[in-house]
Amino acid sequence: MSYEERGWLFAAFAKLGKNRAQKIKENNANKLRFFSVSFIFLLFTFYLPSSAKAVSIDQQLSIPLNNGTQGYAREDADRLLRLGAQEEQRGNLAKAIPYWIQALDIYQQIGDRRAIGQTYDYLGLTYARLGRYFEAEDALRRRLAVARDEPDFQGQIYGLNNVGTVLLQRGAVQAASASFSEALAIAQSINSQAGEGLSLSNLGLAAANSGDYLQAIKRYEEALIFRRRGKDPLGEANTVNNLGDAYLALNQYRDAQISYRGALRLGRQTRDRSTQYRAIDGLLVVYSKLRQYQEGFELLDRRLTLAQESQNLRQELESLRLFAQLYQVSGNPVTARTFYQRAIVLARTLGDEQEEALLLNNLAQIRIR
Repeated sequence: MSYEERGWLFAAFAKLGKNRAQKIKENNANKLRFFSVSFIFLLFTFYLPSSAKAVSIDQQLSIPLNNGTQGYAREDADRLLRLGAQEEQRGNLAKAIPYWIQALDIYQQIGDRRAIGQTYDYLGLTYARLGRYFEAEDALRRRLAVARDEPDFQGQIYGLNNVGTVLLQRGAVQAASASFSEALAIAQSINSQAGEGLSLSNLGLAAANSGDYLQAIKRYEEALIFRRRGKDPLGEANTVNNLGDAYLALNQYRDAQISYRGALRLGRQTRDRSTQYRAIDGLLVVYSKLRQYQEGFELLDRRLTLAQESQNLRQELESLRLFAQLYQVSGNPVTARTFYQRAIVLARTLGDEQEEALLLNNLAQIRIR
């Protein structure tokens, strides 16, 4: 997340991504690379766990707001929380944060501890997706403190898993594993199937980040038992996507394909776009490895439609770039140029100068005979 892994397997687009990854590395030498907008960078730094230490943010436990506190102030805070969530769904992460900070201030004034904890969750996870790890860890530790003060055991499970997630992104695998293990122990003590599924899935990510994909697969399979028992389709989809990543890392393409297809099905059932994007991107790597380009184009049509329907310009840009790269590796440079040009226009619309520069560089490298 990244909502569920960096550096690693070069698939069919590796040659295209090399120059792009190098330029990003030069521009961000002192930053962790999280949620990159490059296809190679996205697939092999966000979705596929390995020793490079990146990780997706899992679909975490859903903590409902405490509606015991009523009144206009509470309604205003809830409205701000929803507005922030809408911006996050559109991919406007930076725009979501001010809404949540305002909501947090109101919740603190009226003393709604449960809502305070939830808002810290939103802030922490979003800061992490933006690569603002110091702020992410601070927010998530505050959330954990709220849960411990209550005491809110479900909130502690949630908080420990999120703190562990940020630690994993920072490369602190042992500390992250300890946090996930503590969450698992609490979940077992209160018989929380959702909590056990979440914690086991994250322990799988930790194993994958250590390069132990067989152990990761074992953890993911254990997690799926509890996620299915707990009727947690979003959590199940995230774990199935993780399973696909592990199989892909082991070059077990058939098993990876089965896993990603299962995640895509769950994403459609729950209408969760992020799950569908991730499953599609994983399948694209599989199809590219197997040179099944037509299947890849069909998936990209679906991906682009999904982005346009939700008016998510960032994901639309990603889809256009993927089209360009797939056409290029499949031997159609003319069409690849067209998609790069469309992506460049959209990058300008978004005001993303770095992305525009990288796309222009990729476009310049295309040679038409």
